[in-house]
Amino acid sequence: MTRLNIVLLLAVVASALYLVHVSYDSRRQFVQLERERNEARRLEQEAERLRLQLRTEATHVRVDLAARERLHMSVATPAVTQYLDAVPAPAQEVRP
Repeated sequence: MTRLNIVLLLAVVASALYLVHVSYDSRRQFVQLERERNEARRLEQEAERLRLQLRTEATHVRVDLAARERLHMSVATPAVTQYLDAVPAPAQEVRP
């Protein structure tokens, strides 16, 4: 009878230790899951902010303003436009 009690006591202790281990793992994984969810929400907000910024920067007015201010470009007028012939000139032979 004493042997049976010792075996059962060891089984109960082992089961209790395993339960503590599983509970700890479960809490740790839940905390990690919440961290990952928060990170996913933060990244989604950042992506939405970047999409909005892209839409804002891609408007015609914004592109025109950036071209004028940053690149010092101006509108091409017929007075400064140079036209090229559509027919290419024949290639010349090069002799050494």
